[in-house]
Parts: sequence; structure tokens; C-alpha cells
Amino acid sequence: MFKDLLTWYDNNRRILPWREDPAPYHVWLSEIMLQQTRVEAVRSYYARFLETLPDIASLAAADEDTYLKLWEGLGYYSRVRNLHKAAVQIMNDYDGRMPETSAELKKLSGIGPYTAAAIASIAFGERIPAVDGNLLRIFARLTCYGQDIKAPAAKKAAEAFYLEHFPETRAGDCNQALMDLGATVCVPNGAPLCGECPWSDLCQAHREGSELDFPYAAPKKDRRIEDRTVFLIYYDRRLVLGRRPSKGLLAGLYEFPNALGRLSRSEALDYLSGLGFSAVRITELPKAKHTFSHIEWHMTGYEVLADEWKGFPEAAAGAEASDHQPEGQNLFLATREEMQHLYSIPSAFAAYRREIRFR
Repeated sequence: MFKDLLTWYDNNRRILPWREDPAPYHVWLSEIMLQQTRVEAVRSYYARFLETLPDIASLAAADEDTYLKLWEGLGYYSRVRNLHKAAVQIMNDYDGRMPETSAELKKLSGIGPYTAAAIASIAFGERIPAVDGNLLRIFARLTCYGQDIKAPAAKKAAEAFYLEHFPETRAGDCNQALMDLGATVCVPNGAPLCGECPWSDLCQAHREGSELDFPYAAPKKDRRIEDRTVFLIYYDRRLVLGRRPSKGLLAGLYEFPNALGRLSRSEALDYLSGLGFSAVRITELPKAKHTFSHIEWHMTGYEVLADEWKGFPEAAAGAEASDHQPEGQNLFLATREEMQHLYSIPSAFAAYRREIRFR
């Protein structure tokens, strides 16, 4: 079974930088970056990250602003925070060498069963399937598995299926072949390209013409819609930034001052006054939207030129000061150079980052 897949992979595999030099650190970094991110988007981030932090020791020694800035735009910043924590663990508990088994790898921060299996198989040859969305989809179509593909039982069934058929060697290539098959042939959106699949003769869904019926997933809950108003405030040739609370959504990341609700111009001026700013000019910016897993931000924006800042008055921290107070924002000023090289702004605010125009 896997002989045909590996032959297909040898002739059709995607050329990716972490595959050409599959050192454990490279495999680990790429797998973390690829979580919930497209391959093409990762390429440039991967190269930039390695240029600055080329090994586990340098990552472990890096300060937070450095690795957050390198991650800027990739989203899900807990991934890079856990990457750093795990690097420190490796330096302290494993003498700077990455553990070689999936069981040991799962002891590191941010490494779950899939990532542990991917690293262990690709970097160290452990015979273990790395079951992600691609492998689950292929399994469901091969076997006409009709249960909820996101349920734990589906993952267990897929793991057992692949482990039964995995060859004794080339486990890493088997996993990467399945990843490529799912990404380029047995695709998630639209009809799979069954004419190009090395397993089309083995696939039950293909034989029955029911490829699009699998995998089955229970309907998702609707996301909660939240209106926000975002401010680009310029003062003294610098831009005002805040930092989000240490817990919760986008924890500890830098952001533009923002408020709950869709503020009118007069409400926006009241909000700015509550922050201690006197606005010389306020201009509406384009609307934007950002989708998280459970919530969707619908954003209105304002560009503000301020000629006075009284700082963050104590009254502004109280509920009576305004209905639109920031969520624990610690405001400060950032220069153009600091925005470019130091402070990482999450992709939720990407539309407004593109609107920055230093005066």
C-alpha cells in the first residue's frame, strides 16, 4: 500500500526548506509555524526566524520582544511563546539536545501528539503516524469513515489504520507523503483529484463516487460578533501603542488603542479625552474584519493627530469615566524604527497597521 504512495511522493513531493535540511530544530520550528498557517505563508517567516535564531540555544536565550517580532503576522502567538519555553526546557533538562522519541517530545511546552509524532518520525525515524487534518481526510475517504472526524474516536481509528499499514522504514517520508497527498490531491475544498492519486484503486469513497461525502464533521457553532473601534494616534511624531492584559485573547501582545463598540465621531473624541489626548484632527479609516476561532471582530478605525497628552488619568481606569475604556492598555509612544523592528502587532490589527503614516 505505502510502496505506491512513496513512489508517488519521490516523484511529486513539494520542495520545502525544512525538508531539504531536516535537522530536529528545523522540523520542530516548521511544524509549529505550519499549525493553522498555509505553507506558502510560512516560507519567509521560517527563513527570517532561522536567520536571527539559528538554533535551540539562541531561541532559549532570546528575549520576548525578539521572538514575538519575528512571529509578527503569523498569529496564534501562544505558539512562539511555547516554542521559547520548550527551548529553555531542552537547554535545562536535555543538555541542549532535542528528545528523540514522541513520548519525550510531548513533555515539552506546546508539543502535542501530532507535533511530537511529526518530529519523531521525520527527524528521528520513529514509526508513528502524525495524524493531522490531511491524514484524517484521507483515512475517511479510503475507508468511508462516517463518524464525526473531529471526535477523539476518529483520531484513534486513523492512528490504528495507518500504524497497521506503515512500513518498517521511511516513517517520516510516509507522514510527509500523506501531508502532500492531502494538500495537493485529496484536497479539503472542492473535488479531490482522484485521477492523480496513487491510492484511487484502494479508496472506497472513490469506488462509490462519494468522495465529497467524506469526511463528515458536526456543524460548527456560530462565532460571536464583536464590534471594536481602533485608533491610530500620532503624538510628537510617534505612534501610541498599548499592551494587552497578560491573560485572555492576544495575551500580552502590543496593539493600537481600541474600544468595544462602533464609536461615532463624537464618542471617539470622548474616548480620546478619557485617555488624556486632545485631538487636532480625526479622520475615519476603512472598516476591517478579523476572525478568531470563536469570535469575529468587526472594526471601525480612526486616525488621530494629537497635540496634547496628559497621560493616562486615574479616572480613566474607572467604569464611570467612559463606557468604552481600553482593556488594561498600558499606553506608550513608539517611533517608526521601533514599529519596524521591535514591537509586534498581531494580525488582528493588520488592516490598520497598513494605514500607518508617520508624519
